[in-house]
Amino acid sequence: MNKQQWLNFALAAMHNGQWFGWRKKDDNENKIPNDQRMTYENIIVHDSSITKPTEDEVNAKIQEIKDAEENVETKKASGKQKLKDLGLDDDEIQALIGV
Repeated sequence: MNKQQWLNFALAAMHNGQWFGWRKKDDNENKIPNDQRMTYENIIVHDSSITKPTEDEVNAKIQEIKDAEENVETKKASGKQKLKDLGLDDDEIQALIGV
């Protein structure tokens, strides 16, 4: 995932619903190009019961999600190795778990 995708994913994980969006114009009313809109500075909050998270909070959420994904991959590799240690070959492991 690229930086913009991680940002979007982290924000979506912070609250339910479509609580945030992206500014379309900067402070001088200039149009922000679509490929530059998805940045922390351009976050707008649509839900008045939610305050905009700090950049540190967003970065912490991104790291939390990355760590969780890395943990899943580590566990997959560990599980595959345990199956190999039991004598299964790669084809048998793939037939069992599809990976």
